[in-house]
Amino acid sequence: MAKMTTSNTHEKVSVRLAEILIKLNRGEKLDPHQLAEEFGVTLRTIQRDLLERLAYLPFTKDQHYFILEPYYLGKLSTADIERFASLSGIKALFPALNDSFLRELFDTRISQAYLVKGHHYEDLSDKSGEFKQLEQAIVQHRLIHFIYKGKNYTSIAPYKLVNHKGIWYLAAKDEHQLKTFSFTQLKGIQVIEQGFSPETGINTLIENEDSIWFGETKREVVLKIDHGVAPYFKRRNLLPNQQIDKELEDGSLIVSSRIAHDDQILPLIKYWIPHVSIIAPKELRDTLLELLCHYLRNDEAIK
Repeated sequence: MAKMTTSNTHEKVSVRLAEILIKLNRGEKLDPHQLAEEFGVTLRTIQRDLLERLAYLPFTKDQHYFILEPYYLGKLSTADIERFASLSGIKALFPALNDSFLRELFDTRISQAYLVKGHHYEDLSDKSGEFKQLEQAIVQHRLIHFIYKGKNYTSIAPYKLVNHKGIWYLAAKDEHQLKTFSFTQLKGIQVIEQGFSPETGINTLIENEDSIWFGETKREVVLKIDHGVAPYFKRRNLLPNQQIDKELEDGSLIVSSRIAHDDQILPLIKYWIPHVSIIAPKELRDTLLELLCHYLRNDEAIK
């Protein structure tokens, strides 16, 4: 039997917790024994779900049934339930993720500060204070100052804390440009009194992007994918905003991708060399060739 990965385990826990939250949100009385039978897990697992993973919920117990307090009923949307189930399934996701912090996340305004993509997370246990600062700045629409990679940034409008492939980023507006900052590299964060009015569509733009390159203008890259690896690109999108434009007679693919920055796609192309080649734009192809030549020169020098 194949060993279950951490990601798969988290998915199963999150799906189960989401269904339990849906039942609670509808006002259902939950019998742990019935839940164990329904989900095909042990009673001990369900008890852990209710008494540990969901311990921050305001439960009322009627004999051996679990019921959500009336003032919480119907409060959560489907998206909220899925988000909170994911948070409950992996407590390492947030720094100092205790019951009081999770309880705050049930406030819809608080939950809007976060966007989670992926299931493997960096440890931010020593930065819970800064994380909380940014959360409050996002919720209250207040400008922030900070130092990032040695440069002072002032009057920055924070929009979202994004977890992408295990790394936390701050998506924020610097004057008229939407930028991404690695959270762990932010220094001297200050939340100032001055507020800002969130621009319509920015959060939608962030949520719909499948990477952390939140550029508002993108350019198209056209690639040829060899037939030997084409099935991988047909099975799922391996490139940013991937679109299969044409399948050639030999099984090769012509694929387009829309990017905001060269670094969004160049590492992926290098990974698939020699099975992927750039058709357009010429400038990106020249950049790749220059990088490869530089690598070969360095490799020869080492020898």
